[in-house]
Amino acid sequence: MDDRLLTLPNILTGLRIVLIPPLLALFYVPAAWAAWAAAAVFVVAAVTDFFDGYLARRRQVVSLWGRLFDPIADKMLVAAALMALVAFGRVGGIHILAAVIILLREILISGLREFLAGAEAKGIPVTPLAKWKTTVQMAAIAMLIVGQAGPGGPGFVTAGLVGLWLAAALTVITGWQYMAAGLRQIRTKRQ
Repeated sequence: MDDRLLTLPNILTGLRIVLIPPLLALFYVPAAWAAWAAAAVFVVAAVTDFFDGYLARRRQVVSLWGRLFDPIADKMLVAAALMALVAFGRVGGIHILAAVIILLREILISGLREFLAGAEAKGIPVTPLAKWKTTVQMAAIAMLIVGQAGPGGPGFVTAGLVGLWLAAALTVITGWQYMAAGLRQIRTKRQ
């Protein structure tokens, strides 16, 4: 475990957090270029999620700071983007339910991981399906940030909403898998 704070993976994690205010600020600019710029900021932040973990493992600089803030940064980015999409009317009606499902799962899994750490359990590894969920979720959110400014306007938004619902479905499935794995660890620990 690396104790250094200033490693490239930790900087990338911090960048993800730092990019949230500019992302949100761009929502206030009522222009197509701002929607595209906001989506670009979101995509850059989302891509850091892949590279920080990859580089930490590859360079063997996994740190306590990174292990703590990487999942927090992910959840902050997704929560901020989803709340902005709802607040600015880019996600509305029944589609808000998909956003709520995603947010609730993130809170649930964060709580589960915290509980397992306190119980000195081994934790829950990220599954391949959870990585697909994240990819679909990030792509859908980026499309919805662009919104009507995207190619095809309403069709582009519809594709983003379909992606959001697909991400919500994958969220439920992977959330269930994580809960089942966590409960198994708790039962094993008690025996």
